[in-house]
Amino acid sequence: MNKIIPKPVKVTQRKGKFILDKDTAIFCDSKCEKLAKLFKEMVEKLLSFEIPIFNIESNEDFPSMIILQLSDELNSSKDESYLLNIEKSKIMILASNPVGIFYAIQSLRQLIFNRNEIKDSNMNAISVRSMEIEDYPRFEWRGFMLDESRHFFGKEIVKKILNEIAYLKINKFHWHLTDDQGWRIEIKKYPKLNEVGSKRKGTRKSRRIGSDGIPVSGFYTQEELREIVEYARERFIEVIPEIDVPGHTTSALASYPELSCTGGKFKVRQSFGIFKDVLCVGKEKVFEFVEDVFKEVSSVFTSEYFHFGGDEVPTKRWKKCPDCQERMKEHGFQDERELQIYFTNRISQYLNSLEKIPIGWNEILNDKLTNIAVCQYWNDNFDLVLKHARNGRKIIMSEAETVYLNYPYKATPLQQTYFYDPVPSELEKNYHDNILGIEACLWTEYIANDDRLEYQLYPRILAIAEIGWTPKINKNFNDFKKRLKSYYEWFAVSKINAASFGEATNQN
Repeated sequence: MNKIIPKPVKVTQRKGKFILDKDTAIFCDSKCEKLAKLFKEMVEKLLSFEIPIFNIESNEDFPSMIILQLSDELNSSKDESYLLNIEKSKIMILASNPVGIFYAIQSLRQLIFNRNEIKDSNMNAISVRSMEIEDYPRFEWRGFMLDESRHFFGKEIVKKILNEIAYLKINKFHWHLTDDQGWRIEIKKYPKLNEVGSKRKGTRKSRRIGSDGIPVSGFYTQEELREIVEYARERFIEVIPEIDVPGHTTSALASYPELSCTGGKFKVRQSFGIFKDVLCVGKEKVFEFVEDVFKEVSSVFTSEYFHFGGDEVPTKRWKKCPDCQERMKEHGFQDERELQIYFTNRISQYLNSLEKIPIGWNEILNDKLTNIAVCQYWNDNFDLVLKHARNGRKIIMSEAETVYLNYPYKATPLQQTYFYDPVPSELEKNYHDNILGIEACLWTEYIANDDRLEYQLYPRILAIAEIGWTPKINKNFNDFKKRLKSYYEWFAVSKINAASFGEATNQN
C-alpha cells in the first residue's frame, strides 16, 4: 500500500520490487549532486555499507541503480513536480527543477522507512515495491508559522522542525519573532531590543493567577539567523520573518519608550492579549525606527516576502495623542483607523523599495490599501477578504478554527483540520488563483517547552501538508488515518513527542 504523506497525485502500482543493497549505486547529473549526497546519508543510516555516487555520464555498471536526473522534457507547468519510477533493477527520479528531485526523495524516503521492509532486510538490504508516481502540488504556498516571541526554543529545535516539514513538502516557514512578550531578533542599530526587549520576568497565564516567576529570555543573532535561513534553503524552504507592527509592540516600547504615544514606562508583558500601548503613528521617529529595523531584517532574510503583522491594533492611545491627532489633521483623516491605513501603506511602500512583498494579517484590509500587499486571513471580516480576492489581491489562508495548532485536539480535532479547504466555496472559480495556499500557525503563549511544542504540532501538520499538496479529489480521511498510523514509526525513530494516534483522531 502507498503510505506517502502528502498523498501523491497519481500512483500506479506494479509487480515486483527494487532491492537496495551493496550492489546498488546512485547516478546523478552535476546539478543533483548535493541531493544525491542527501539521499545517500539518509539510507546509509539504515545500512551496514556505503552506497557510491557517480555522475550520470559514468561508464560504471551496477546491477541496481538509483538515477537522479533533471529533464527539460518533463511535461509539466509545475516547478515542484516530479516523476518517480521504481522498477526491479532501477529507480528513476526525473524533475525539471532540483526541488522536484528533492520532493521525489522525500516520497522515496517514506517508502523506504517502512518498518516491515526494514525488518525483512535485516539492515543488509531494503526493498521498495515497484510503482510509478506522478506528482505535483495543489498550492504554491504550503506554510507553517512558529511563534517564538512568547516562548523561545532555539535554533536546534527550529532545525528539527525544518527537517520534518521538508519531509512533508512544506515550503514556507513563517517566523513570528516579535510581540508584546519578547523581541527575538538582533537589531544592531537598536541594542536595547535585545538587552531589554528579549527578557521577561515570568509568565502570567490568566487574570486569576499571578506570574509564575520563571524568566523567559533569548534572541537570535543575525549570524544564527543566516545559518538557519541557509539550512532551510537547502531543504527548499523559504523563511519569512514577521516583525509585528504597529500593535503587539510592548517589547519594543519597553526598550525605547519614546516610540509610544505616552512616553512610558513599559515592561515586557508577562500576560497575553491585546494591549492599548502601540507605536505612535504621529511621530516620524517611529517610521525611522521601523524602516531601520526592516532594513536590517531584510539583509538577513533572503525571502522575497516580509510579514509586518498589522493585527489587533487598538486606537485608544491615538485618540488622545497630540502627535497622532496632528497627523490626522495633516491628512484630513476623520477616524483613527485611517492612521493604520496610512501606516500600513507607508511601510508597505518602504518594503517594496527593499524589493520585498509585504504580508499582513487580514486586519490590514481596506479600500485604500496598496495592491502590492498580501493578506493572511485568520479570523473575522471574511466578506472583505473575498472582496479583495475578487479584486486581485493574493491571499494566504490560515483560518483559526481549523489550522491554528495551539488549540487542544478536542477543540480542533484532526478530522476538522483535514477537511479544511483553503479555497472558499463562496469564491468564484476565476479567482481561485488568488488563493496562494495554506499556512498552519502555532502560537506559543501556553507552550513553554519542546515536548509540548511537538505534541501540538504533530500529527496535525501532516494534515496541513496533505491539504497543501494533494488534489482535493484525491483526499480521503480514512485512507489518511491508515497512512498516518504508519508514520508514527517515523515519530518514534526521530524521537518526536507527537500526540497519540488515539487522541489525535478522537479515538480515546
